[in-house]
Amino acid sequence: MTEHSRGGGSSAYEEAGVSLEAGDKAVELMRQWVDKARRPEVVGGIGGFAGLFDASALKLYNRPLLATSADGVGTKVAIAQALDRHDTIGFDLVGMLVDDLVVCGAEPLFMTDYIATGSIDPPRIASIVKGIAEACVVADCALLGGETAEHPGLLKPHEYDVAGSTTGVVEAGELLGADRVRAGDVLIAMASSGLHSNGYSLVRHALLGRAGWKLDRTVDELGRTLGEELLEPTRIYAQPCLALARVTETHAMAHITGGGLAANLARVLPVTVSATVDRSTWSPGPIFGIVGEVGGVATPDLESTLNMGVGMVAVVAASAADTAVELLTAAGVSAWACGEVLGGAGTVTLDGSYAR
Repeated sequence: MTEHSRGGGSSAYEEAGVSLEAGDKAVELMRQWVDKARRPEVVGGIGGFAGLFDASALKLYNRPLLATSADGVGTKVAIAQALDRHDTIGFDLVGMLVDDLVVCGAEPLFMTDYIATGSIDPPRIASIVKGIAEACVVADCALLGGETAEHPGLLKPHEYDVAGSTTGVVEAGELLGADRVRAGDVLIAMASSGLHSNGYSLVRHALLGRAGWKLDRTVDELGRTLGEELLEPTRIYAQPCLALARVTETHAMAHITGGGLAANLARVLPVTVSATVDRSTWSPGPIFGIVGEVGGVATPDLESTLNMGVGMVAVVAASAADTAVELLTAAGVSAWACGEVLGGAGTVTLDGSYAR
């Protein structure tokens, strides 16, 4: 496992603003969390130059396809920094990574992270890694390594950004995607936990800027402060979705991230079909209405930026729709049939009005 390191240096390096001692302390604090995010295939431990993963299990596949994804958390980190709470942002990073793999049916194997900060504060860095490791446990994905880089002069001492990459595997014959989708398929929506990790530039501009709300404002509709709502971790769908694909006739999945429901669903449709989503089948959480009404954001802009309460959509055969909902619900993911696939030309239409 690669060490979260800062590179070599001397006292002159520290005079330039890079603390080797703080970096070493951060590694020691995060070690217990990294150790929790292991799979049996991980070889070695923290401290090496490269992470090692035993790929001999791939011999069991007829034609293993490796899938990879890279992403970050975006400006949601500004909320974590403002609230000085850093142990949940890792769920956003892992969710953005592993659920991009799951849409093609790939099982996440391992991930690496990268944390850039203006000044290493060991407890803060360890808290970030704690969240990443705990999320990896939920996703059954090993945290194979990472890097913590100190960037004085580029970032302020309290500022940081996080990014990562992940690798997974899928049997070629079980690859999910547009070529499997047919007219008559049913769309199964999976509820989001909130905003997840997309659209925060819009949300911050609308609520903190235009409306002048503060993060410590208690919002009755939310039952908590605005800051607590905005920091709600991204739901990780990896394991329920993989189980769904194993036992039902699932044809495709769409991770609803930046671009909203229609744009992301369109990415997994062939040009020979279209899809209709019935808004009346669900009611988006209060935060979406607050961004629209208080922040003055029109519904089309909300729908093209935010997930509107749906974090993942599975495209399944009509005969599997009821079973899909039952399986996901049993796994703790609220799910429902939200639309269908029709003949057409690769377009997605949102019909009706949201339920109240």
